[in-house]
Amino acid sequence: MNWWDIINIGFSVALTPTNILFAFIGAFIGTLIGVLPGIGPTATIALLLPLTFTGNTATGLIMLAGIFHGNVYGSSTTSILVNVPGDAASAITCLDGYQMAKKGRAGPALGIAAMGSFIAGTFSLIMLTLLAPVFAGIGFHFGAPEFTGMAIMGLSFIVALSSGSILKALMMIGVGLVLGVIGVDYITRTHRFTFGIYELEDGIGLAPVAMGLFGVSEVFISLEASLKEEKELLVKRIKGLLPTRKDWKDSSFAITQGSIIGFLIGLIPGGNQVIAGLASYTAQKRISKHPEKYGTGMIQGVAAPEAANNAATGAAFIPLMTFGIPTTPVMALLLAGFMIHGVIPGPFLIKNEPNLFWGLIFSMYVANIILLALNLPLIHIWVKLLKVPYGILFPLILLFCLVGAYTINNSLIEVGLVVFFGFIGFLMYKFDYEPALLLLAVVMSPILEESLRRTLALSGGNVSIFLHHPIALIFMGVSILAILSPFASKLRKMQR
Repeated sequence: MNWWDIINIGFSVALTPTNILFAFIGAFIGTLIGVLPGIGPTATIALLLPLTFTGNTATGLIMLAGIFHGNVYGSSTTSILVNVPGDAASAITCLDGYQMAKKGRAGPALGIAAMGSFIAGTFSLIMLTLLAPVFAGIGFHFGAPEFTGMAIMGLSFIVALSSGSILKALMMIGVGLVLGVIGVDYITRTHRFTFGIYELEDGIGLAPVAMGLFGVSEVFISLEASLKEEKELLVKRIKGLLPTRKDWKDSSFAITQGSIIGFLIGLIPGGNQVIAGLASYTAQKRISKHPEKYGTGMIQGVAAPEAANNAATGAAFIPLMTFGIPTTPVMALLLAGFMIHGVIPGPFLIKNEPNLFWGLIFSMYVANIILLALNLPLIHIWVKLLKVPYGILFPLILLFCLVGAYTINNSLIEVGLVVFFGFIGFLMYKFDYEPALLLLAVVMSPILEESLRRTLALSGGNVSIFLHHPIALIFMGVSILAILSPFASKLRKMQR
């Protein structure tokens, strides 16, 4: 298939009226959720995932991808105007964005964040288009041992890149792997950890876990924070959204560097938007002639992390769509969206479902343009939205989570699971555990179990089969190094 055929197939799917409408809906909802601090894209996608159960697979996934991209765009608004990140990925933007707003330059800060996001997002989508067939071609040579090694490597990278304690991260991975095997064994048909509850025979649904950990718990966390300190909206009216020529001159290298760093980090399992934004900001500060000015309102401090956030977003689709390996909680939910419709992401997706594969990618180009058109003209609406008291917003978010959980299977068990995991998520926040690790492990558990059991079936139960597969052996070696690297760095610090 040549590139002309690929472009024709992609835009023929992306530019249908229905798919344009749902790309717009996803982009609008994602931006709205990004502006409102507290719920985030993971809980939003989990909440709306049941809406994609019926209807066209591509249309549903296009809406979910639009939500993901829109959230990354919209979260910078709150960071700049209120000094509260709409999502964790924009936390680093608060440092210079809020200071720019205090100096009366909120407009240029918002403008460069939106335009830098558009440039970086377009760059990552071009790289996604070019590299996806290459990665899929590599995946054709992978068997069960290689996929087992890749799954283990993905989990080990996620642990190594976690921000907290390595032991707590390993605990979350272990608990998530156990939760992922609840249900009926697909080979022996025996019940595992169902405790006689019929609704658990199909396993714990990913949507209730995500809505609890990231939706209900965020309501509790945000309400607690709002009781301690009510943030005041700094700017009542935005003027001069378009950056000046000097702003562009100062920001051009930061956007370029952020796009490249963000894309590379987005390819790594566990390399999410938070890490990408922080790495880009740190790199930009190190090469600056005036690093002491960062944190005082430097426009580069807004452009670099916002570009990196959006570049990492596009890059995360490569391992998902070519290997079937989710690198972030949002990618895990998109994987669930694929599997609900009987579509298995991986190297055969581009061959068996070219319309879905290229249609989803090219719809992101459309969503990226929609997001740029939404963010700047509607900024005055987002400002008014930020004036709504938390006491009104969060009961509605809680209601949507519970109603959404019930509508999945019309079961109160699902509602109970959401409340349970919401309480667990709140406790995890209080004791510095990372809920994202738990969710990713729940998703990876069936993938790892299936590939591992297929591998052992091929070898008659002999684990030495990995020694005869060099790629799988490399993955295992990298996994061991990734797990040991945090301990090695701590040991070096102790020696110093």
